[in-house]
Amino acid sequence: PDVMKFVANQMIVKENIEILSIDEAQDYPIAKELFSFPFVESIFLSNNYIAIRKKKEVEWENIAMQLRSFISDLLNKTDNEEKNIYIKKEDKKRERITTNFNDEEKEISEIINQYIKPAVESDGGAITLESFEMGIVKLNLSGACSGCPSASLTLKQGIETLLKDKLGDKIKEVVATES
Repeated sequence: PDVMKFVANQMIVKENIEILSIDEAQDYPIAKELFSFPFVESIFLSNNYIAIRKKKEVEWENIAMQLRSFISDLLNKTDNEEKNIYIKKEDKKRERITTNFNDEEKEISEIINQYIKPAVESDGGAITLESFEMGIVKLNLSGACSGCPSASLTLKQGIETLLKDKLGDKIKEVVATES
C-alpha cells in the first residue's frame, strides 16, 4: 500500500537496484533527485519502471500526480546523457551471480523467473533466488515486495506451494532474506 509503480516508455536500468536512503542515492542521479521530495522513503529501479515507497503519513492521492509529472519530465529531457539522470556507475555489490548456481538452484530459478517474477514485477517488486540448501529456498524480495503486508502469505501459500508442486519433497520451506 505504501509503494506505487511508475512505468516508463524506455529502459531505465539494466538490473534491479533498491535504494533505501539519500546516502545510497549518491551514485544514482535519478534516485538522488527523487529523494529531494520529503515524502519519498525508498526507491526501486527496474528495467522500465520506478517503484517509490512513500512515508506512511502521506496519502498517494496528494503526491502521485506530482511524482508522475516529475518522473515524466526527467525521462523526457532531450539529452538524457547530458542531464545525467541515468545510472552512471556500476554497483558490483548488488549484482547477483547466478552462474554459480548448482543444478537444483538453476531449476528453482527458472520456475521463479517463469511463473512468479512477472506477477511480482507487475506490482513494482522483484524476487531473486539467493540460495537453496537442505530443502530451504532463500529468496530476496525487493521493491514493493520488501515490507509488503502480504509478502509472507505470498511466500508460503503461493511460492512455496508452487515449488513443492513442481519439485516435490526437495522443497521443505521458502523464506525471505534481508537485502
